[in-house]
Amino acid sequence: MRLRSLLFVPADRPERFAKAAASGADAIILDLEDSVHPDAKEAAAAEVAKFLAQPADGVLRLVRINPLDAGRLDADLAVAHAADAIVLPKAEGAASVRRLAERLGEGAPPILPIATETPAAVFALGSYAEVADRLLGISWGAEDLPAAIGAATSREEDGRYTPPYEMVRALALFGAHAAGVAAIDTVYPALADAEGLARYAARAARDGFTGMLALHPAQVPVINAAFTPTPAQVADAEAVVAAFAAAPGAGVLRHEGRMLDAPHLKQAQRLLQRAGV
Repeated sequence: MRLRSLLFVPADRPERFAKAAASGADAIILDLEDSVHPDAKEAAAAEVAKFLAQPADGVLRLVRINPLDAGRLDADLAVAHAADAIVLPKAEGAASVRRLAERLGEGAPPILPIATETPAAVFALGSYAEVADRLLGISWGAEDLPAAIGAATSREEDGRYTPPYEMVRALALFGAHAAGVAAIDTVYPALADAEGLARYAARAARDGFTGMLALHPAQVPVINAAFTPTPAQVADAEAVVAAFAAAPGAGVLRHEGRMLDAPHLKQAQRLLQRAGV
């Protein structure tokens, strides 16, 4: 299952559902939370239910429910149980996942927590390994957390994260890998800045994220390109794997002027897995 691009769609905009599904995104997230006014949530849930009753056409369909304590859990789950996965906002570690999983029961869709939206959530990032079997992946957010602590912003003037949020991003990345699940980077909010998005997504792929959230269909091709290994990268990884296969007793070997050891082999194998080779 590829999760390079996960495109948000406001659940109260049903005219956008089919366009989002046809955008080339690996998954769409029908959003019942922040993008929907409280007065429109019932109608939005009804639209999501109608859409999920239709054939999926190859794209994964996720539903972002409202936070566990928002008073809408029963109504949201009545709709979201038919999704391929459930996005859980304001998650605070394994305890939140267990709470949702208990309500869902056996055979329920996997869960994708947005894992850094409260101060307490940051300290629970290492706990997701306890519930890895219920997870689709782990993502993080850079908007709710500064609002929660009264910070002016999470970003410098040039768009880079300030040090506290660089730390949170890194912890989310390592929390996902510690759990053995997909590490999904957060959105790039500057919709008109395609070059900035390309740099951001390339950096995310370089750092070890396996995919990224998107806000607009135009962002999807850029994100997909960043998280799709190039033919040259695939060829190099195949050569590394072949070199170790040709020397099964070697812990370290020389290949095209480089010294390679077990971490290089693991990197090559991971890249080939992402490429579907």
